[in-house]
Amino acid sequence: MLAAYAQRFCAEDPADGLKVGDRPQPEARENWATVEVRAASVNHHDIWSLQGVGLVAANLPMILGTDAAGIAPDGTEVILHSVIGADGHGVGPRESRSLLSEHYQGTFAERVSVPTANLLPKPAALSFEEAACLPTAWLTAYRMLFVAAGLRPGNSVLIQGAGGGLASAAIALGAAAGLEVYATSRSPQKRERAVALGAAGAFEPGARLPQRVDAVIESVGKATWAHSVASVRAGGTIALAGLTSGDPEPASLTRVFFQEIRIQGVTMGTRDDLAALLSFMVRTGLRPIIDSVMPLQQAADAMRRVASGDHFGKVVLRIG
Repeated sequence: MLAAYAQRFCAEDPADGLKVGDRPQPEARENWATVEVRAASVNHHDIWSLQGVGLVAANLPMILGTDAAGIAPDGTEVILHSVIGADGHGVGPRESRSLLSEHYQGTFAERVSVPTANLLPKPAALSFEEAACLPTAWLTAYRMLFVAAGLRPGNSVLIQGAGGGLASAAIALGAAAGLEVYATSRSPQKRERAVALGAAGAFEPGARLPQRVDAVIESVGKATWAHSVASVRAGGTIALAGLTSGDPEPASLTRVFFQEIRIQGVTMGTRDDLAALLSFMVRTGLRPIIDSVMPLQQAADAMRRVASGDHFGKVVLRIG
């Protein structure tokens, strides 16, 4: 079957370690199902994998991809929850949690095998391309906003780095839920798009906000951390999922403990979180922001698009 896979690590140009070619079909396993993939989306997790972060050389070659929507063996349209081992279904209760494309082959392929319990019905209102955007970036944003930070209508939130899949998802979800959303970006065009998505204001990185916020959605790291700590109110929450600019130095710990700021790490979300997100999308009519759709054969171009930071929303691969 045709697949896009990591054949080697390359720190300078991650996409240079990617190859599109023939790979073996998924093996049949008890309590697992093989899905015919129709669409998959690219995440920073795929870039990090190509740099050797979270993926070890012993597991190469590895088909990349954590997100997908497609057709289950019984013909139903499904979306994949790509956290493996979280609840033991299909792998046993002692297996530690991982994401597809770390220990098990990922979704950038014509077919992917996952525990049957990881399949959720795809809402008819969502296209395969839209559904494929949800299981990583949108699920993580949903959990950061409404579980980790516990935000409710009327609360305020700062979202750092508007433009990427997670940040644009958080802006759209927060606005749809009645939050007072602020966003930052170095790009004037991305700031304009953030406001168009529903942000109450969009600012240059480091700018003073109209108020200290109840929570910060932080996925940038070093470049924005000091601003995040300075912008959250006393007793507020910084929800952290990713460090695209590296670990922050210094960590501003003095302010963290004096202001009793809560820092909550998030890695994606549960199957129940994904089901709640799907219901939210259907009820509100909200749809994922898609930057571009490319065929699987152009997976390297899709990777470079995400790695460049020039995209706004999700980059999607159309498969099958």
